[in-house]
Amino acid sequence: MPLGNYSPRQTLESAVSRLSESGLMIRGQSRIYQTPCFPPGAGPDYVNAAIVADWAGEAADLLMLLHAVEAEFARSREVRWGMRTLDLDLVALDDAVRPDAATWREWQGLALEEQMRVAPDQLILPHPRMQDRAFVLVPLMDVAPDWRHPLLGQSVAQMVAALPDTALDEVKAL
Repeated sequence: MPLGNYSPRQTLESAVSRLSESGLMIRGQSRIYQTPCFPPGAGPDYVNAAIVADWAGEAADLLMLLHAVEAEFARSREVRWGMRTLDLDLVALDDAVRPDAATWREWQGLALEEQMRVAPDQLILPHPRMQDRAFVLVPLMDVAPDWRHPLLGQSVAQMVAALPDTALDEVKAL
């Protein structure tokens, strides 16, 4: 799909439609939010949203679908956290822990400098730093406030409540 003059919001909305057309059964979608780019200074502000969907296949297959849709929207994965036209993340899949709790803890505790330098060679679920990111949790609060992190034991609502006000203030509904 050519990007043409699509705004980031239009790109996001079109990508969600494309996921639905590709067989992902979307059960809910959050509002769309404007958030500062991550990491800071990596580009213009982003738009973020969360969806809740049913998926009957394997987590790796869902990740492949997300990457295929990103590619349709001219996403290039040349630089970790570099400029991107679209970023579709698999944050959690029910209460799955992949590949295991020890690997999750290792990546969850990785210093930011290391996170910027290395990328995991496998899917890690839930996302190891989702609990630290308002741009993930605030949209997720719209569609799954009661979802409970399988390793931390906290709901999305509890994780949002634990975030600093400064982080929450950066997430603005459009």
